[in-house]
Amino acid sequence: MRILYGIQGTGHGHISRAKEILPKLTEHASVDVLLSGYNCRLHLDEVAVSRKRGVSLAYNDQGGVSFLETARSLQPVTFLKDVQTIQPREYDLVISDYEPITAWASIQSETPSIGLSHQASFLSEKSPRPDRKSYLSEAVLKYFAPVQHPVGFHFKRYDSFILPPVIRGEIRNLIPVTGNHVTVYLPSYHPDFLAKHFQEFESIEWHIFSPLCEKSYQSSNVIVHPVGNRPFLESLESSRGVIAGAGFELCAESMFLGKKLLAIPIKNQYEQLCNAAALKQMGVHVVYEIDQTFTERIHHWIDDSSLITLDESANIDQLTQLIIRYTGRVHSRTEKISARLFNASIT
Repeated sequence: MRILYGIQGTGHGHISRAKEILPKLTEHASVDVLLSGYNCRLHLDEVAVSRKRGVSLAYNDQGGVSFLETARSLQPVTFLKDVQTIQPREYDLVISDYEPITAWASIQSETPSIGLSHQASFLSEKSPRPDRKSYLSEAVLKYFAPVQHPVGFHFKRYDSFILPPVIRGEIRNLIPVTGNHVTVYLPSYHPDFLAKHFQEFESIEWHIFSPLCEKSYQSSNVIVHPVGNRPFLESLESSRGVIAGAGFELCAESMFLGKKLLAIPIKNQYEQLCNAAALKQMGVHVVYEIDQTFTERIHHWIDDSSLITLDESANIDQLTQLIIRYTGRVHSRTEKISARLFNASIT
């Protein structure tokens, strides 16, 4: 059995999920991996990967999506050529974790395709949305990486094809304790901009992790670190709380560890605004802008906000068996299994 696994390289969540799924999947099938995203800083250890440019978002230093820089970085001719290099008929299954090259190459093919991503959960109207719905962003979520059968991951099982989050082994193996520091991961903000606000809380130590930092430095009660897996995990394990964007994976990991969470969604990033809506429904403290009221909001979060934990996490063994059984059933029949039957089998 041959499987093509496409992974979106922008953000750590897609790769973290693949690191959990791939070892189980390769026990049953030969898997080729394609990783796309031109601002990808992470990699898959000991896995042969084909890299493509793909499509990525660009951000400004105030936490917002820069549509101008994103548009300037697009290379549609390169993208179309990359799609044409994929031969889906060589595989029994194509899996796309919101990776557009493999998704678009397979959508017109007879080879079945599955979407394994958080973004797939937004194909359901039951997944929470912000008060102001963006129909353009909804279209992007639907058509950026289209697949025949979606399997979404979200904080809760909002629909029949939505599973709880995949929690990486490195997080599951931590022994959380409560220290006197707060772990901060807001990569779309400049660390000096953040430090100015957190220095006002002298009784608390703040650990800021930033891709813009090359060497750790300290300013008063704020320590700024480069982005690194082990130092970040150590800070997360012993933190009293976490301040992060409304990205899916880190929010889920923080709640899994029983850490008090404050989410600041990236401006103009619709997926994060949807996540923020879900987090608010769950009772998590959400702040939409770092402004003159930020200090008061942080005080409220530290002193009065509730601790919200994750109800459940995905079972990787069961998910892998589902994928393998589905692939075998499709190829044992002349007709394809319907999405209804496939989705029913994951509940």
